Amino acid sequence: MHFDLTEEQHIIRRTVRDFAEKEIIPRAKYVDETGEFPAETFRKMGELGLMGLPFSAEFGGADVDSVSTAIAIEEVSRACGSTGLTYAAHLGLGCAPLAMFGTQEQKEQFLTPAAQGQHLGAFGLTEPHAGSDAGSTRTTAVLEGDQWVINGSKMWITNAPMAGHVIATAVTDKDKGKHGISAIIIPQGAPGMTFGKHEPKMGLRGSVSTAITFENVRVPKVNLLGERGKGFIQFLQVLDGGRVGIGAMSIGLAQAAYEAAVSYAREREAFGKPIGAFQSISNMIADMNVGLEAARLLIYQAAWLKDQGRPYTREAAIGKLYASEAAERICRDAIQIFGGYGYSQEFPVERYYRDVRLLTIGEGTSEILRGVISHRALGKLGQ
Repeated sequence: MHFDLTEEQHIIRRTVRDFAEKEIIPRAKYVDETGEFPAETFRKMGELGLMGLPFSAEFGGADVDSVSTAIAIEEVSRACGSTGLTYAAHLGLGCAPLAMFGTQEQKEQFLTPAAQGQHLGAFGLTEPHAGSDAGSTRTTAVLEGDQWVINGSKMWITNAPMAGHVIATAVTDKDKGKHGISAIIIPQGAPGMTFGKHEPKMGLRGSVSTAITFENVRVPKVNLLGERGKGFIQFLQVLDGGRVGIGAMSIGLAQAAYEAAVSYAREREAFGKPIGAFQSISNMIADMNVGLEAARLLIYQAAWLKDQGRPYTREAAIGKLYASEAAERICRDAIQIFGGYGYSQEFPVERYYRDVRLLTIGEGTSEILRGVISHRALGKLGQ
């Protein structure tokens, strides 16, 4: 087994980290406090070639592997959770379905400008009554002549208002259940597509999440993504990759919290010595280190399997589950090490904790992921 990163992967880590420390970290506190979307940051990321990393150069991408993409998401998230989530959603949800299932024309029209950083991508799956139960989609798309007419609503859609396109799931064949769900590409500015308010969130405040309403939205028949009725199967495949991205984001936030805790444990003194000299603190640092290393190995393994073209649904679920839960513990313990200061907004660890809390919910809750993993082990018991 070989665990070394390639030279290209090392270069990507250095490049993204240098950019993040110069351009993202100085604005992270402001983005969190104001909820202002960091548009200028993403413009610069586009110029650097980061917005299309895993996609074909033919469509504006950089042709890098999934491990490199995970590293980039990790480094951006280490600097700012809001920026990391926006970036992960753009790559894994807004653009990946086009790369996976799109026609040549769809890729040229929608993927290329997104990969070049001209606009963000978004994926409309969650509905007000159907979060984890995405098979209960109620949004409909009816074919009238050479157009799809879309009606319904989505919620918690990351990047929606500034996206150049939204890929939305909709029922195209009502009598076929999950096999009647399709994915349709809706361009920015489509008449009848409106957005709700920027949801006030506990954390990740600079990542815009809104509801979407479709009222007789008409798009060309050719905007069907992949085969009709294959939308449910498609988004399960998309979510596998998205879970690797959220796992990488978890690692980035945990890494930031770990580094802050280590620095503080070395500098802060109590009872005449640095607090890191006390076993209770040093044990927390050790546990953080273990969690980070294990999470990183699991996520990189899932990304590597994806690159090999091998099944990785189970590994993506395991990696995302472990990384998100380990990251939450690491961010919590960082606050504990800081003590009262950790609860103050003067220090970033409280922001890391608020930001990381979403990650056991989005892209498959921990409960759903345990179901995915146990199903692989046990099969369909009692069904």
